[in-house]
Amino acid sequence: MTVAPILPDRSEWTVDDLGDLPKDLPYELVNGRLIVPSPTAVHQDLCVRLLLALEVNCPAEYLVSIDLSMRIDRRNEPRPDVVAIRREHADRSPVPVEDALLAVEVLSPSSTFRDLYDKAKVYAHAGVRTYWVVDPLHERMTLTEYTLGPTGEYEAVTHTEDLFVTERPWKVSVDLPALTARRAGLLARDEG
Repeated sequence: MTVAPILPDRSEWTVDDLGDLPKDLPYELVNGRLIVPSPTAVHQDLCVRLLLALEVNCPAEYLVSIDLSMRIDRRNEPRPDVVAIRREHADRSPVPVEDALLAVEVLSPSSTFRDLYDKAKVYAHAGVRTYWVVDPLHERMTLTEYTLGPTGEYEAVTHTEDLFVTERPWKVSVDLPALTARRAGLLARDEG
């Protein structure tokens, strides 16, 4: 019989405290709050589809990964659902945030506020140039693309539920109606 690990009781966490966690525990640290995510298969499938769309034209010096820790500061080590980084960090974890060109978060019922507000501020203040938020929680899936504005905060430059095409961080297209249909197919229950 295996016993679940007992996590240290802390109201505020820092990256220095993360060494006390089991090495195989997936976690993220956002504004001093420890989060242990438990994504669904549908959520992870969508992350893989986004990764594949980003890989099509990915330049050789970069790579796209899912669920990769980024060290930002003492109170923040988030794990974007999808991230584009410099290839030279392929064997590091956490990766330095300075080399992240794009962070992508896929909303879930338990992450909406965190992804839209907390993580957006953390990524913007860390200088991540482009941030996508994919919302699969409604009938039609949407993608909002944010870029850093002159004040160092994110500004929405695109919001769509159709075909999304951008040049940031390189030429990428995401067929949101196809992803919406795929999600519906994965969630369909046999009527027979």
